[in-house]
Amino acid sequence: MVLPAGDQAMNSTAIVHIVDDDEAIREGLCALLGTVAVEARAYATATAFLESASPGMNGCLVVDVRMPGMSGLELQQALKQRGIEIPIIVISGHGDVPMAVRAMKAGAIDFLLKPFNEQDLLDRVLDALNSNDQESRRARVRQEAAARFASLTPRELQVLTRIMACQHSKSIAFDLHISEKTVDVHRYNIMHKTGTRNLSELVQLRLMSGDAP
Repeated sequence: MVLPAGDQAMNSTAIVHIVDDDEAIREGLCALLGTVAVEARAYATATAFLESASPGMNGCLVVDVRMPGMSGLELQQALKQRGIEIPIIVISGHGDVPMAVRAMKAGAIDFLLKPFNEQDLLDRVLDALNSNDQESRRARVRQEAAARFASLTPRELQVLTRIMACQHSKSIAFDLHISEKTVDVHRYNIMHKTGTRNLSELVQLRLMSGDAP
């Protein structure tokens, strides 16, 4: 069941709160969650959600990390200041990865890079709603993700750090005094060793590991 955001007081029902300035994304996520009978409320701004939020609310928050006015990161900080604890899943475009890193370090439990797979979103939301021990879950996910980076060489880690900073191969090659072809070889090796299929998965996994710069 999908409920629009409004003046209704939040109750004890576990609800997924979607905060994104993109109407198409809000409607799409509400419809997606409706297919698995999960209640959802959508908000066009972080301020609109904050006006309705209160301590003890149940559910989870799916929030775009970059929005006009109050950003997802600023919303996260405002919730913490008000003593409102709710699992937060941040979503962002690739160019917003540094901000997403800050959100993860500030306590967000998960991260999805646009465009994300619908099943990935459902899995993470349902996990957030069903988990009784968020800190234990976060520690487990962090440990499993970090283990997949353990085999990287120092040079591969240098390349990875620059990938996380959204640098292109040419810029990475200039910084490290190597050829673009060598950078591309390192990119391939990094993805092969971590078992990631594309840049989006690589960025998400690195954020999950807790070792992102």
